[in-house]
Amino acid sequence: MRKIAIIGSGGSGKSTLAGKLGIILNLPVFHLDAIFWKPGWKPIEREALIKANQSIVEKDAWIIDGNYGSTMDMRLQHADTIIFLHYRTTVCLYGIVKRRIQFHNKTRPDMGENCKEKLDWEFFQWVHNFNKTKAPVIYEKLSKLEGKDILVFKNRKDLNLFLQNLKRSSSTN
Repeated sequence: MRKIAIIGSGGSGKSTLAGKLGIILNLPVFHLDAIFWKPGWKPIEREALIKANQSIVEKDAWIIDGNYGSTMDMRLQHADTIIFLHYRTTVCLYGIVKRRIQFHNKTRPDMGENCKEKLDWEFFQWVHNFNKTKAPVIYEKLSKLEGKDILVFKNRKDLNLFLQNLKRSSSTN
């Protein structure tokens, strides 16, 4: 596990997982939201996102969290490990509401500078529809990959067990 791509719905905990894995495995973590969103919720150009992703995936080791369809194939191809957090819609909706309350009027550590936490209808709908519209496309992409460790977690309990085992094994090495 030297190049890890973490994907999943908004509110699934991708950034939190990336941070935990970064500590356990001593790997650099890159949050795509922090790259994509510039101050005041201004998105960067598509070409700039692709270029930024390219420079990261060429490194020897990394953890990248985020979806961003324009660069997902690139990350999946370069990753040795792919983690898909495929939780129930209600879990993810709860996650985005909880995050909105927790970071009210603040910028999350995994977000671009001066992007105070917000929850708009468009994002709510994106999370609400993720399992119907995005997850099937992701499974299709994953089915075509070879030579990758693909880990799909359907609940936090299984993910936490995985993290505990990983912590245990990395502390004995």
